[in-house]
Formats: sequence, C-alpha cells, structure tokens
Amino acid sequence: MRIFSQIPKIRIVATIALAALAAFAGPGYAQNGEPLATEHRPGDFVDLKSVAPSIIVDIRYAGSHNFVGRPIPGYDADKCLLARPAADAVANVQHQLTAFGLSLMVYDCYRPQRAVDYFVKWAAGSSDNSMKREFYPHLKKDDLFKDGYIASPSSHSRGSTLDLTIVPMLRSSIEVYAPGDPLKACDEQLPSRFRDGSLDMGTGYDCFDPRAHLMASGLTSQQRANRMLLATLMGQVGFAGYGNEWWHFTLRNEPYPNTYFDFPIR
Repeated sequence: MRIFSQIPKIRIVATIALAALAAFAGPGYAQNGEPLATEHRPGDFVDLKSVAPSIIVDIRYAGSHNFVGRPIPGYDADKCLLARPAADAVANVQHQLTAFGLSLMVYDCYRPQRAVDYFVKWAAGSSDNSMKREFYPHLKKDDLFKDGYIASPSSHSRGSTLDLTIVPMLRSSIEVYAPGDPLKACDEQLPSRFRDGSLDMGTGYDCFDPRAHLMASGLTSQQRANRMLLATLMGQVGFAGYGNEWWHFTLRNEPYPNTYFDFPIR
C-alpha cells in the first residue's frame, strides 16, 4: 500500500524531520517526580471506543499473543482505557485517518501496576522463554529489563500512554493467533512474520529488537514512511514517542504525571 499517494494532504514530506524529533523527545518510560500509587479509577478515565468507535482494539495482554504467552493480571477485558485528554487526542488522529480509508489499531493503553510488577517478576525470575522466538529472538531474557524493553514504573500506568499502529479499514490477510501456533520472528519481513493487517512498520508489535527502534537502519523506504506517518500524526495532537519502540506514545501534557494506577481493566 502506497501511503504517500493515499494521504497527500497530510504533508508527510514537510514534517518528517519534526516527527523524528518529536518521537525522541518524549518521556518514554521515564518516571516523573515521586510516584504515587493508587487503586482508585478517576472519573475521567474512559473507554477509547466510547470516544472513537471506529478504532480497532487488539489488547494483546488480555490474551495469549504477547511476550509472556498468557493473559496478564489486571487485564480482565479487551478494552483501551485512557485519561480523557489522551483519548480525545487519539480520536483526532482517527478522524484524520478515516478520511483516507485507514484506522488506528491499539495494542495497549492503560496498564495496571500489578501487570507491570508481573512483567518485572517474569523477566527476572522465570525460566519461561516460550515466546522468545517471536518477541525477542536475538536477546537474552535477562537483557529485556536492562535494555529498556520492560520497565517499572511504566508510563502506561499513568493513563496517557498507548501502543498503536495504522491499519487499512478493510484489512486482509489477517492471522489469528491461538496458543501453541508456530511462532514467527517479529523482525522478519512480511509475510514471514505474524500478520495482523497493519501497515508494514518493519517489525511486529512488542518486538524487543533494535530493528523496532524508530530510526532503525535497514528499513525499506515504505516502512520508514509508515513509521513517520504514525509519529507525525501523534506528534501533531500532543504525543511524544519512545525511540526504542515505534508503537509507543505518551501525551506530553498528561493529567496524572506522578500517579501510577492499579485498578483492573474491566
């Protein structure tokens, strides 16, 4: 799919440098100030689908197709919960994309602190490498925390960070994962890696590999353009990215910069 020809009005060429800068300038997984933990769900946390119904939701940690290989504690529903300012900004991007037959697809949004704790415990103390072949094919599990792919605390727990990609509204060649299916390395070229119908970003989601870095070398021109499109659109509505993960964005003016929530997703 040729994105430049489909979306001429977005002026990708004029903003590509700004998008790259914005993606590296964000808080990423950084902790802002002294963290405050709470299990209270604020009234301004909303289900993203209630704000932007056409967005596609595929919360990977509510199922088994993730780097652990099973549903994660705290993910009791396949829902994207966000603080309202973040949800409204994402809805703005969705509105721009739908005019061109495209859509956002979200992989993760608010993440309970109990899920973050589970990831840290899994990375540090478990010998389970059942999903290594797909999600971290070239790294040792012990390096995931050191290299910044798993972090505690996580900006996701503040309610204004999400992981997402761009997909055609009419997706084709979609694979559905079932536990026990053969795994495909996330850094392989299409169609040799798992196909979820998204535009070709050069890797799959949660690919713990240098190839997933926003400005990774070895990408095709179309893969780089697709990443820049996503970064540009998110940057224009106030999000900043994380250089190690092309899919990860945090609202710059997030309403809860020092609070890490732990209520379950329901």
